[in-house]
Amino acid sequence: MDKITVAVLFGGRSGEHEVSLVSAASVMDALHRDRYEVLPVGIDKEGRWYCGEQALPYLKSGTGTPPRCMLPSEPGRSALLVAREDGGWSERPIDVLFPVLHGSNGEDGTMQGLFELADIAYVGAGVAASAVAMDKILQKRLHHEAGIPIVPFVHYRSHEIAAAVEDVARDITERIGLPVFVKPPNLGSSVGISRATDHESLVTALKLAARFDRKVLAEKAVPGAREIEVAVLGNDEPVASIPGEVVPSNEFYDYDAKYVDGASALHIPALLPEGMAERVRMMAVQAYRALDCEGMARVDFLYSRDSGDLYINEINTIPGFTSISMYPKLFAASGIPYETLLERLIDLARRRQAEKRALHRSYTPRKEWHREDG
Repeated sequence: MDKITVAVLFGGRSGEHEVSLVSAASVMDALHRDRYEVLPVGIDKEGRWYCGEQALPYLKSGTGTPPRCMLPSEPGRSALLVAREDGGWSERPIDVLFPVLHGSNGEDGTMQGLFELADIAYVGAGVAASAVAMDKILQKRLHHEAGIPIVPFVHYRSHEIAAAVEDVARDITERIGLPVFVKPPNLGSSVGISRATDHESLVTALKLAARFDRKVLAEKAVPGAREIEVAVLGNDEPVASIPGEVVPSNEFYDYDAKYVDGASALHIPALLPEGMAERVRMMAVQAYRALDCEGMARVDFLYSRDSGDLYINEINTIPGFTSISMYPKLFAASGIPYETLLERLIDLARRRQAEKRALHRSYTPRKEWHREDG
């Protein structure tokens, strides 16, 4: 059987560039070389593309000289264009694109739009689901419409904060009260997120979040919140993993608690009251379908130990794939090991592409009005 060529994309122009490198290294190490031909494709912080075995070390430390490459938006080629030393370009055929691009310009639908134009199979959610899931404000609106509980929230434009941050802080306090979490709605990995408990810390939090996004989201803090996460896998018939719980080493699950200090605890399965685990799994699939997700997503919930209320927090359509990431750990505990999980994701991508290619792409009108003169 011919090997399937998988181009793994990593890096990118976002604040989660470094996390992406670690996730991609784990993915590439786990793909079986007897079945897959793996092509590393790195994107630096300026948006330049590089490919080959030197791409990852080049983005990590600047060592090596990987060739430049690009993905043409022309359907039918199913190949990357790789720069030659003579100044020309050669084609490198690929079967599947596996984006491990966290955050903006990778997880937000922009890259998925390029994949669609190129007409190549790719792992994960499509353009619309990626864009909506990336914007936590739009995501919350759709989940609310689908009847999924969300925490009270308000949002503002960053220019409003720059012009009158004190007024915005007072408005938040009046509308939803304190404490609140303030975050840039289009970033992940807890970049730019703060917990505010008084006016002074709220002003500081608003200024920080506005540095990373053109919009800022403020959410009412859930009393006694436990962070429950569920992994979801599938296209038309998604399945949910067992729930897990994150016990952060810091006040909340910020960037350092996720990736740096290594002191956060992961409880798999989460210790939940009878019936709650199944409710969380069902709600995860409901939330996944509400955004029309495909391939994979991690669905995060907030469960109040004080009131017993359950709220959806957010969906992440390209979850972390590092050695300590919840998405692969949850499925491993559910009976799908890491290597099998990657194989299923690639199979789902190819199956979706085959279904899309079987659709009719042209329509012949009964009268050829477009050929008439005048």
